[in-house]
Amino acid sequence: MFTRNITRQIIETLSDTPVIMVNGARQTGKSTLAKSLLNEKQINRYVTLDDATTLAAAKHDPEGFISGLGEAAAIDEIQRAPELFLAIKADVDRNRTPGRYLLTGSANVLLLPRLSESLVGRMEIFTLLPLSQGEFSGIKECFIDMVFSNKIPIVTCPAYPEISLIDLALRGGYPEAATRSTESRRLAWFSSYITTILQRDVRDLANIEGLTAMPRLLSILATRATALVNYAELSRTAGLPQSTLKRYMTLFETIFLIEHLPAWHSNLGKRLVKTSKLVLNDSGLLASLLEINADRLVNSRLCGALIENFVIMELKKQIAWSSINPAMLHYRTQTGQEVDVVLEDRAGRVVGIEIKSAKTVIGHDFNGLTSLAEASGDKFVRGIVLYDGREQISFGTNLVAMPISALWATP
Repeated sequence: MFTRNITRQIIETLSDTPVIMVNGARQTGKSTLAKSLLNEKQINRYVTLDDATTLAAAKHDPEGFISGLGEAAAIDEIQRAPELFLAIKADVDRNRTPGRYLLTGSANVLLLPRLSESLVGRMEIFTLLPLSQGEFSGIKECFIDMVFSNKIPIVTCPAYPEISLIDLALRGGYPEAATRSTESRRLAWFSSYITTILQRDVRDLANIEGLTAMPRLLSILATRATALVNYAELSRTAGLPQSTLKRYMTLFETIFLIEHLPAWHSNLGKRLVKTSKLVLNDSGLLASLLEINADRLVNSRLCGALIENFVIMELKKQIAWSSINPAMLHYRTQTGQEVDVVLEDRAGRVVGIEIKSAKTVIGHDFNGLTSLAEASGDKFVRGIVLYDGREQISFGTNLVAMPISALWATP
């Protein structure tokens, strides 16, 4: 079993918060995490709504079901019985003892207002993403906190664990897929996963027609990974009205298959009208949808998108346990200057990160970061180009090239 780096934060939250929600895509390890907390005596009982009898009982009498769980219970796949949220609210209002309920779910409750509003002020939410590279190796990465430090340290970059950067991206972070012994078995897992999640979880969340169109749309979105979202172009390509397209994309986001990376602007109000960037939740899933392998990626434009998606999600995973916990955005000007990732902390300090799949870096690669530095002024901490090399090299004041492997390096 892999140790998850947010476990300690969840245990700390159980000590002062009545309800903890751990959500994330299916098969990212939520049930395993909940059961490990049961084994460590952090919770006293575990039930799953994937069990038909348990689900029927929860739907038939939510209050009676909750009253029978006792103290410190974990309820897995809570989104399958939304009736339980009001029953939990009533129970917590009677007894606000910390750690009463650990809930897990495969749907983002923040995008389901009817559910999230019922537990406002009573619940803290964590998102469990696929495994990070550090979690594969038993390391708690500190790259996010490191790049916001006053002086960035020289890192010792480990060699990739017997496989190339491309192979790491193709593997992805889903525990079961990543541990399969061959590429064909991994692809078979992803194919089954996509079919099951679209037919089951989407049906649980929304009664919609056209479920057959959703796998094709997801594959189309995969070809636009790390690109700006263009609803008009996507609507034409997919042959769907924009209203339907946006509804389907919201469902994909709700079940954690896709993410939107908002735009950064020095004027907070203008960020809301800027175009977001599309990212898939896992590079292995992305490769499966694109039907690509290492051989097809040689000299392919898809290589850059795959590596960028991989790095973006590695950064997002690390934000979950970072002490700084910055917002993650992207930067693009009307003249075409862009930065793949902008990290912004609560004080407005900014770190720009450009991602390159190449093994070398040149001065031109810092143009977007220089533009970001000008736009953010004294809030600019530094600009970093992550690349597929081995050396950490300064390119001027607050500008540095670092190996992508620095993401899971030790200072």
